[in-house]
Amino acid sequence: MEGKQQLPPPGPAAGEERRAEEGKDAAGGGALGKPLGPTPSQSRFQVDLVAEGAGRSAEEPRKGSGEGGVAGKGSEEAKGRFRVNFVDPSAGDDSPGEPGGGSSEGGNVSFQNGGDTVLSEGSLHSGGHHHYYYDTHTNTYYLRTFGHNTMDAVPRIDHYRQTAADLGEKLIRPSLAELHDELDKEPFEDGYANGEEGTPAGEAAATYTPDSKGVVKFGWIKGVLVRCMLNIWGVMLFIRLSWIVGQAGIGLSVLVIGMATVVTSITGLSTSAIATNGFVRGGGAYYLISRSLGPEFGGAIGLIFAFANAVAVAMYVVGFAETVVELLKENGTLMIDEMNDIRIIGAITVVILLGISVAGMEWEAKAQIVLLVILILAIGDFVIGTFIPLDNKKPKGFFGYKAEIFTENFGPDFRDGETFFSVFAIFFPAATGILAGANISGDLADPQSAIPKGTLLAILITTLVYVGIAVSVGSCVVRDATGNVNNTIVTELTNCTTAACNLNYDFSSCQTGCQYGLMNNFQVMSMVSGFAPLITAGIFSATLSSALASLVSAPKIFQALCKDNIYPGFQMFAKGYGKNNEPLRGYLLTFLIALGFILIAELNVIAPIISNFFLASYALINFSVFHASLAKSPGWRPAFKYYNMWISLVGAILCCIVMFVINWWAALLTYVIVLGLYIYVTYKKPDVNWGSSTQALTYLNALQHSIRLSGVEDHVKNFRPQCLIMTGAPNARPALLHLVHAFTKNVGLMICGHVHMGPRRQAMKELSTDLAKYQRWLIKNKMKAFYAPVHAEDLRDGGQYLMQAAGLGRMRPNTLVVGFKKNWRQGDMRDVETYINLFHDAFDVQYGVVVIRLKEGLDISHLQGQELLSSQEKSPCAKDIIVKVDYSKKAETDTCIAFAPSSSERTPTLHKEEDEDGKTPTQPLLKKDSKSPSSPLNLADQRLLDASTQFQKKQGKSNIDVWWLFDDGGLTLLIPYLLTTKKKWKDCKIRVFIGGKINRIDHDRRAMATLLSKFRIDFSDIMVLGDINTKPKKENIAAFEEMIEPFRLHEDDKEQEVADKMKEDEPWRITDNELELYKTKTYRQIRLNELLKEHSSTANIIVMSLPVARKGAVSSALYMAWLEALSKDLPPILLVRGNHQSVLTFYS
Repeated sequence: MEGKQQLPPPGPAAGEERRAEEGKDAAGGGALGKPLGPTPSQSRFQVDLVAEGAGRSAEEPRKGSGEGGVAGKGSEEAKGRFRVNFVDPSAGDDSPGEPGGGSSEGGNVSFQNGGDTVLSEGSLHSGGHHHYYYDTHTNTYYLRTFGHNTMDAVPRIDHYRQTAADLGEKLIRPSLAELHDELDKEPFEDGYANGEEGTPAGEAAATYTPDSKGVVKFGWIKGVLVRCMLNIWGVMLFIRLSWIVGQAGIGLSVLVIGMATVVTSITGLSTSAIATNGFVRGGGAYYLISRSLGPEFGGAIGLIFAFANAVAVAMYVVGFAETVVELLKENGTLMIDEMNDIRIIGAITVVILLGISVAGMEWEAKAQIVLLVILILAIGDFVIGTFIPLDNKKPKGFFGYKAEIFTENFGPDFRDGETFFSVFAIFFPAATGILAGANISGDLADPQSAIPKGTLLAILITTLVYVGIAVSVGSCVVRDATGNVNNTIVTELTNCTTAACNLNYDFSSCQTGCQYGLMNNFQVMSMVSGFAPLITAGIFSATLSSALASLVSAPKIFQALCKDNIYPGFQMFAKGYGKNNEPLRGYLLTFLIALGFILIAELNVIAPIISNFFLASYALINFSVFHASLAKSPGWRPAFKYYNMWISLVGAILCCIVMFVINWWAALLTYVIVLGLYIYVTYKKPDVNWGSSTQALTYLNALQHSIRLSGVEDHVKNFRPQCLIMTGAPNARPALLHLVHAFTKNVGLMICGHVHMGPRRQAMKELSTDLAKYQRWLIKNKMKAFYAPVHAEDLRDGGQYLMQAAGLGRMRPNTLVVGFKKNWRQGDMRDVETYINLFHDAFDVQYGVVVIRLKEGLDISHLQGQELLSSQEKSPCAKDIIVKVDYSKKAETDTCIAFAPSSSERTPTLHKEEDEDGKTPTQPLLKKDSKSPSSPLNLADQRLLDASTQFQKKQGKSNIDVWWLFDDGGLTLLIPYLLTTKKKWKDCKIRVFIGGKINRIDHDRRAMATLLSKFRIDFSDIMVLGDINTKPKKENIAAFEEMIEPFRLHEDDKEQEVADKMKEDEPWRITDNELELYKTKTYRQIRLNELLKEHSSTANIIVMSLPVARKGAVSSALYMAWLEALSKDLPPILLVRGNHQSVLTFYS
């Protein structure tokens, strides 16, 4: 059954009667047979031709799809359209949510809304035989609704799916071409099943996983709320909070908690906004940031955030190990010494945690629930303890709730060099952990609703608990206590200054230092609590749950990062195992990093760096929301509405400030690392396109600046040569491209015009594919240019379209650049007429004109196999009628059959490896070995190839000769000046040649030198040519006359009527009268060529005034002959004529 679908017997399968009835209604006749259901082949995305012929049986076009994928004779005449079948490999029962999804022979055609019967168009219009086909449900299922048989698809979610969606198949709506193109043409000429140009077959093959059983997905409580609460409640709650209250007082402690909450709440709101703006996959913070801000920031943060989580595992585990070692020390049962005990216990713990993680997310979630229960019991234990003050605890400073203790502890009492900000820095890491839920976004059933609900509720609950405990501990326990029962005051003292004194205890001896009280005892909470071991269990629970959450987060984030291939070296970590796609390799890496830091066992250095890494992530999440809102992208529409772009910006700034408050050197280090990774990713340019807000903002800025620019009048000081180059395919004339790029790069606009001639339908297809291909080629070759293709009947029309319509606002071309028509004498003279008329058209629309001539020529397309190149690059696969994508192999490489619909001749199969986004591999500009070794290039071709790269090299110390014979506004002088400003040309000197009278040579030279110095243009020499009007040599005149002989009309030798008729039919012919009239001008061109050879034969490049011919008076052949005579046998020459408006000024 590989690729072949057999028709089952016509009897209806279970649950198909209803659909058959619909088929009858739809067709409007009751006498029709029952529809046939397809059997499941290997899971395939199958596209068959649907015949519109009247009497053909259904099997015929099908055979084509079976045997090797070459269409049989049915496809030759088939003028139907495509049928797209998704056939589900899982031959199971229908899911209840699929109405009418009947199965035939145990197979299941699975569609979200049920695969309903559809009729092919042929069956409705043909006379006798009716064929039924299963279709994509939308094609004609809605026929009764709309009352006519339509191919149009109604709106439906499956049309909008991305390729990698796990939720269902991507269906393909009919393309515009399928709906709109004429029917009598051969269908599917473009070779795309779905008519979507540039969409690789891999796009169509949604990597669809039918077997979703056994995949664990969490709801918002288990997945987000529990995780966030456990991660936020850390060791701080039990060990450091009482000390913070002692230092800062109750008032400032609440402020510290409040400030931390403001930062995390704003980040929580921003996270919610991003998480609800579209489907969220695995990767948490990395996924959110990369899809919002692009791969540069995403890649930097992804790596840092994954690393921070890995090191956080070590931090939490060491916190746990320290508590265990404290217990061992109290009982005098240390193994070796404190430091090594921490290492041993830490190592054992992290191995156990790794085991729980690798066992799977379900086990990890169960462990989290147990830990949360212990944590809540420990907090409850403390609260109960505050209400039962025992006498034996009073010497240690615990008196129960007393107003005098509250009053005394309300204000700050900073000691040991602590300040408000240092206390804040110690507390802030306790507020982090809000992304614990978002980090496992890929394992949530509905990330869009779970992340906002769970995260914000967790922040609220944990904040209330922190504040509650801070206030209650501050109201019960004094700052200093001796722990000595003998310090009780027996006699009433009247001049008490401390709360303890009022409560009959004298702790004045604590000026020298005590062991108890808020300031001195980190274990105040276990002292206060009703049952001390529960607090110890709470500490264990808090540390282990945070460690477990981080141990799960780090590999998930790292896996998502590796899947996107932003850092190619880490590709191996992208692989997942099992139903949940667990990143086992990532777990191992995280384990090793954590173990390494546990063995260091000195976390006071590492903790601030981790806090800063987390804060950098928070800052960027906040900035993402601000950036996306600022870019006003229509795609930014979060379902979560309670965010504000300015509050997000404030949040981002606050995060950056807090980074410096916590630890300035760690903040600087974090900035340096983020910047370094950002620069690396920007330099590498990963080939991904996620529609980031950076793109949206770039577009918005460009649009706003373009509109602003349009409101400004042009000024001569700001004149830039904005060139429209008639290159054809940009890689066909590299010399032309590089030379113009040399003077337009970072100065002016450069548009590569390409006129497609020939049949319109074919040209339209080429236009869209060429546009993407050649623009990418220009970018790849570092050309700052745009590619503008048009379709026209001939070159002249195309040129006119481009000159009138190319550009935008003030960024419009003002100079037409063309290559010299080298083979004009051998070709059709009508082409010469068109070519010359292009110049006239350019002058008509006030363009300057530049003609570039290399004696070797410009066009190298025949050397690089241009025909083959264009056919292979035009589409991911050339012509294909049958597209098959095997789901089971994940469509890693697509093999398409190149098949020309017009002939039955087979062309070789093209194997093309596709990039993920369907970009075709672009050819390098030139390959010396582009021909096979058996046919080496002939000498002329070799010279042409060498000449085509000459402007890519450094030009060395030589001359640019400017023959500024006629004043065209200064363009002839501006272009060479711009060339000398570029790195490759900076060693070249400008020499200026002008015409003058023999008797005034010195005067003319001085006048020109003055003009050039006013223009501030450096020159090495000025030469005045007094002998321009001397008659040229006889042999050169004879050569010119011989050249134009075939193009002369010779009207004097013919009858008047014959001559007139001939001139009318062939307007390019040179009349005797015209030749006589322009004799001096002709001689001048020949003479100038002699002078050019004499003075400028060693120049690197010559820039010369282009002679102008009057429209209608000078024939094309004569004008072409002038250009030929003027520019032949010379170094590269630019014939330039501005539009006679000043482009240079000496006014400031």
